[in-house]
Amino acid sequence: MPNQYINKVIYGGNTLLDLTADTVTADKVLSNFTAHDASGAPITGTCDYDANTQDATALVAEVLNTKTFYAQGVKKTGTMPNNGAVAGVISGLSPYTIPQGYHDGSGTVSIDSTDVAKIIPGNIKSGVEILGVTGEYGGESVVVQAKTVTPTASQQVVIPDSGYDYLTQVTVNAVPYVETDNAAGGKTATIL
Repeated sequence: MPNQYINKVIYGGNTLLDLTADTVTADKVLSNFTAHDASGAPITGTCDYDANTQDATALVAEVLNTKTFYAQGVKKTGTMPNNGAVAGVISGLSPYTIPQGYHDGSGTVSIDSTDVAKIIPGNIKSGVEILGVTGEYGGESVVVQAKTVTPTASQQVVIPDSGYDYLTQVTVNAVPYVETDNAAGGKTATIL
């Protein structure tokens, strides 16, 4: 049966239309759109996607869990955790580790309330600012002590007595040493 469609038009020696080299097929045209193939026959698209995903670079770990996407021509499902509004607390000098995944932007990280209670002007050196609090402590309430100790045969730990903040100095006496005559005609050295 001869082709009933015109796929090439020449007028006055000029080619006005030439579909003969066209490669369009129904599966390459979006659904419900029409075109003509190389024979000139009308075709209705059957392709249900609107993009070539061959060069897509997204990974499943970069797309939210349960959300689907297409990459390299394949439908994929994301695995990234949805953490929503993450709340964290910094305690002491330990850093807060941000969990991997999506965050909705409304999360907060704060300093532990026990540590916040310590950030008061009286605990900070005068003129020093820490987290917006300017110190007022000038050392005026410090009570110091000087001590004198005598060595013993046992180890000693020298610390301030109760009511003192620190030691300004520690004087260590000489090792107590006494020599006395003994009955054998020599000397007895006694280290006390």
